[in-house]
Amino acid sequence: MAQKQALLAVHQALEKSFKAIEKQQSLWDSTLLECTHLLSSSSNLAEQLRACNNVDFKTTPFREFPDLKHRLKYKLTQAMEINLEKLEEKMNVLQRVRDTTSNQVATCFQMYELHADTIGLTSVLEHSSLYPSVADMLEWLQDIERFYQSQYLGRKTLLQNINCDNLQNIQALPQSWNRVSEQMDQDLIQDTLLKVAFFLESRQGS
Repeated sequence: MAQKQALLAVHQALEKSFKAIEKQQSLWDSTLLECTHLLSSSSNLAEQLRACNNVDFKTTPFREFPDLKHRLKYKLTQAMEINLEKLEEKMNVLQRVRDTTSNQVATCFQMYELHADTIGLTSVLEHSSLYPSVADMLEWLQDIERFYQSQYLGRKTLLQNINCDNLQNIQALPQSWNRVSEQMDQDLIQDTLLKVAFFLESRQGS
């Protein structure tokens, strides 16, 4: 009886963790999409600003407007700074996803460690075709936690080295951002949620 209750408590903790991750992943994906738009816009602005810097307006029909180049550069730089500020705000959202997930995973592991001796190793390793083992699900939670940690830090480090004085880096931001994505399997979390779908469904109302 004690073992059954202990296993139930761990299953409830796992269920709570994966359901929380479902919500966090939705927020993560939507935030990354918003970042992609901002990165593309910033890259285009940097390209325009570099072109503006390289043009001698005195040899063009715009020579009659001596302050035009200065005004264009100011407008483009201001728009780029706004984009970079918005990207920083999006990084704060990604950080919250990472921290929320880490806290949830830690809570789940604390619950498991509390009941580990009562449950026993055999029950922890038990699984079926539809029902993953507790050991597998705990490992998957750690994989998800590492994913968010690595992806967040990679993107944070990238943006920390960006400023409006280095237009070449800003122009290359979309490619640099994609390289961070390529460091890990971006389908990891969705694939994991599919693996636990039957587990979560079976627990509805329990």
